[in-house]
Amino acid sequence: MPDLPERLSDIQLSRRDRIVVYYLTGLAALIAVYTVTYNVALARLEGVHQSIFASFEFVVQTMTTTGYGQDSGLWSHPLMFLFVAGTQISGIAIGFFTLRLIIIPLFTGAEVNLDNRLSPKSDHVIICEYRRDSAVLLDELRELDIEYVLISSSEENAKELSDDGYSVIHGSPQDASAFERASIETARAVITDTGDATVDTILTIRSLDSDIDIITLTDDSDMRDILLDTGADTVLSPHGVLGQRLAEKAVSSFRSELTDTIKLGGELEVTEVPIQQGNRLIGTRIRNSKIREETGANIIGAWIHGELQLPPDPDAVIRSNTVLLLTGAHDALEAFSDFTQPSRMLRAHERIIVAGQGEVGEAAREFMSEEEIDVVTVDIEDREGVDVVGDSRSDEILKEAGIETAGAIIIGLPDDSATLLTTVLARSLNGDIEILARVSDTGATRKALSAGADYVLSVPRVSARMVARELRDEDVLAPASQIRLLRAPATPISGSTLAESGIYEKTGCRVIAIEDESGLTTTVDPQREFKGTEHIVLVGSDEAIQQFRKQFDLSPIESES
Repeated sequence: MPDLPERLSDIQLSRRDRIVVYYLTGLAALIAVYTVTYNVALARLEGVHQSIFASFEFVVQTMTTTGYGQDSGLWSHPLMFLFVAGTQISGIAIGFFTLRLIIIPLFTGAEVNLDNRLSPKSDHVIICEYRRDSAVLLDELRELDIEYVLISSSEENAKELSDDGYSVIHGSPQDASAFERASIETARAVITDTGDATVDTILTIRSLDSDIDIITLTDDSDMRDILLDTGADTVLSPHGVLGQRLAEKAVSSFRSELTDTIKLGGELEVTEVPIQQGNRLIGTRIRNSKIREETGANIIGAWIHGELQLPPDPDAVIRSNTVLLLTGAHDALEAFSDFTQPSRMLRAHERIIVAGQGEVGEAAREFMSEEEIDVVTVDIEDREGVDVVGDSRSDEILKEAGIETAGAIIIGLPDDSATLLTTVLARSLNGDIEILARVSDTGATRKALSAGADYVLSVPRVSARMVARELRDEDVLAPASQIRLLRAPATPISGSTLAESGIYEKTGCRVIAIEDESGLTTTVDPQREFKGTEHIVLVGSDEAIQQFRKQFDLSPIESES
């Protein structure tokens, strides 16, 4: 349920809602004028004095044509008859206007102009098409408190999203008028995701504004230079990033080197570690894991059953697919890898299989080739770089690729049903193999985990995360992560302790480090009183960080680099 505005001035009404408010206000004013005029005219022209409420009743009866018999014998002056006739005519006209403006749109399926639903926009983002589940990106922008307008060429999709409360208009991103309707003159950036029409879209935008920031998404990384030359300021390739991320996770499970760590300062770092099949921690409660005692690393959060816990429940059981959020010195984080999977080494006869040689699979293969890891690629088409030609949904093809002795398989198939079936087959043929999968639908993430995958990334989530990073200078562990790591001044909690501040209770963020004149420490004493000169480092989900900004009125927040 959305929060109610704190002040009436905070309410932003769409064009249609503003018209309705103006209409109702004007109607009330007109009825008041008619009531006073009739009451005064009756007294001065007819010599009849009556209550103002009786005059109000007469006006309402007349305008709604429901009758006014009790007053008809009182009139004799011509002006009274003219006034009554005018009241009747205006009442009929207002009745038709009310029917068209309010009644029909509310209670019938009449066509609605989506432009009329938009509230006034300024310093907003215009999104063209967005083909990767628009709701995921729009929810991401909402959590970041970024205003936006989505231009969709599909009238049905635009209507559906608008009915769900999103700021959407119907139009073509190749039509300059669509951008004018989206108020490009006051926008801060444009995000394009229009496929083959991307170049046309960029040229249309540049014809209207030569300075506006253009962020372009593409599924073909080879188009990067062309799109930059056309006029794009930033080109993002979500499939390439996703493929590399999956490859990094596959490699990290065989090697002690860490990937995707963020330095807090000094020797302290933060990283995410997914728990795969065969990990010695599986089945252990977090309180009994002895991670801190054995490695020096601290668990500050965990993704459990798809939900982020900050801090994690000490009694939560670590399962396959759990993702731990750890902090500590680099050596401590490496020691964690050795502690949890000391026997998990890439043997000479092991290999990593990449199923699907699209943008995702190719990015994964290139990354692992640079790491000098044996890779076997599978694709249904015979193309360059493909080792086994065939459908990965076939157990014969997977066996030909060496699934029974492989250390991991990266599934980069564009079809989610094929991904789920390949996951089930791979797990049945090799119970110890690590399975890393890409899904096109965010809702398929849990299905893939249930099917036996160890690590799953969705294209919509990665794409939205990449866009959000471009729009807000805030650090996350990776484009595929929903974790934010922020550094903020302690001024709002000056004079109070961390326990008294209620940061976690009010926002869901957790303070994991404090920086003062003596340096950075991860030893966070909840009873320490802040002077206001310190900085605190927080970790939280997108929504939690947004709540922190609202609750403690901090804008902008410094990002941790």
